Amino acid sequence: MKEYSLYINGRFEKAALSREIINPSSGEAIARVSMADAGTVDYAIRSAREAYDKGPWRNFSLDKRRDLILELSEKLLGKARELAEVESLNSGKPIKETTFMDIPSSAQTFRHFAENLKFYLEPETIEIKSQAGRAKADLIHGGRGVVGLIVPWNYPLLIASWKMAQALSAGNTVVLKPSTSTPLSALELAEIVDELDFPKGVVNIITGKGDEAGKTICTNKYVDMVSFTGSNEVGKRIMGYASESIKKLIMELGGKSASIVLEDSDLDLAVNGSLCSIFLNQGQMCTATSRILVSDKIYDEFRDKFTQRAKSIKLGQAMDFQTQMGPLMSEAQRRRVLSFIDKARREGLKILCGGKIPESPALKKGFFFEPTVIEGKGAESFLFREEIFGPVAVIDKFSGIGEAVSLANDSDFALAGCIWSKDKDKAANLAKDICAGTVWINTYGMFFNELSYGGFKQSGFGKELGKQGFLEYTSLKNVITDQTQNGKSLVNYWYGF
Repeated sequence: MKEYSLYINGRFEKAALSREIINPSSGEAIARVSMADAGTVDYAIRSAREAYDKGPWRNFSLDKRRDLILELSEKLLGKARELAEVESLNSGKPIKETTFMDIPSSAQTFRHFAENLKFYLEPETIEIKSQAGRAKADLIHGGRGVVGLIVPWNYPLLIASWKMAQALSAGNTVVLKPSTSTPLSALELAEIVDELDFPKGVVNIITGKGDEAGKTICTNKYVDMVSFTGSNEVGKRIMGYASESIKKLIMELGGKSASIVLEDSDLDLAVNGSLCSIFLNQGQMCTATSRILVSDKIYDEFRDKFTQRAKSIKLGQAMDFQTQMGPLMSEAQRRRVLSFIDKARREGLKILCGGKIPESPALKKGFFFEPTVIEGKGAESFLFREEIFGPVAVIDKFSGIGEAVSLANDSDFALAGCIWSKDKDKAANLAKDICAGTVWINTYGMFFNELSYGGFKQSGFGKELGKQGFLEYTSLKNVITDQTQNGKSLVNYWYGF
């Protein structure tokens, strides 16, 4: 069983406490990781602070910074097979997903921001003419300083790569804290970083409990920014911690996304796309469209096709390339999902398929749960409002566009949504009325490094990815130079003698 250490100030450090990491497919321990206490986290933060304030990192040319991050991207690809296996063993993601989605996408994120950092950081000049005189303003983006990156368990390496690629490309130093449940790919990333010529303290990767390690990152006055992805409950605590020493926050929180299936949609495309939108990664996605709203004119046909295909999804061990849906991340997560199913039964909702632990002996030891489809009862149902974070789809009907919009927007969350229609103009107009940070038309889950991502309402604030997301990780400075012609600026005469 491999043992992982903390990575602080360019060195691997063992902690006094450690934790076993469990394989969700088998329930067995697969690794042991060191757990940082508050003092160790403080050491990591001080190392990052020193590296930003006094180290060579801030004096690296943009070309040198770019080349180093590009090298990190290449190293990630060089270990793609190993990383895919680690990610599947640790998180329960099917190996097909980690091989073809998570690991290549992680590497590409580093590449994209390295190749575009000059463009994103390019200064802007504004010429100003006013009664007070003329001036030239240079708007200059630079690093914020020390950035704390707190990453969830559902996309351990990919979300860590999103945050780290942007933070480093912008010129910051980082303290990355992965989830204590799924830290292995981030700790493998530390081994890659150690092979490269990053100055000491620029990258620090630690594991530790949220109420100790995470709290220390958020309260420490030497941390300039915290980028967090996770639950609303934890997000609210982080906002409270961060208020102790005012700092920039990005908060990507929960979701209860809606999928709207119009009567003119390509039915097979809508069914297959909706399956992906809720059962990919076992439904453990903030963007999961767990509310599927279908035109009453095609509702019965859609419901029956969707349910039949959900029944055929192949559950299996994460390391099997034939597996379409793996286990939930933990026994605690499975109990949470089961509690929602119990409430649905008490409420009298109709469970069309699933809703239970599979009986197959081959899946007995893991944290598996069947793909579940439930017929909804409108917005009054608790299933319509609460984020389950599991493979549970609720299907409901609407009778017109107005009702579809009303149902879709009747949520405390506003992260993402889908629209299915052959009429792209109609879908585009409908998308304008949907309150969500991302709306997909005739597809689901297309994330591009060039496009920003983030939600509204209880789904949080701030953006990741794209130029807008990148600039979240920068500070903006205005350098104003007087350009008054044939004289001196007005300020010269205010107290002039």
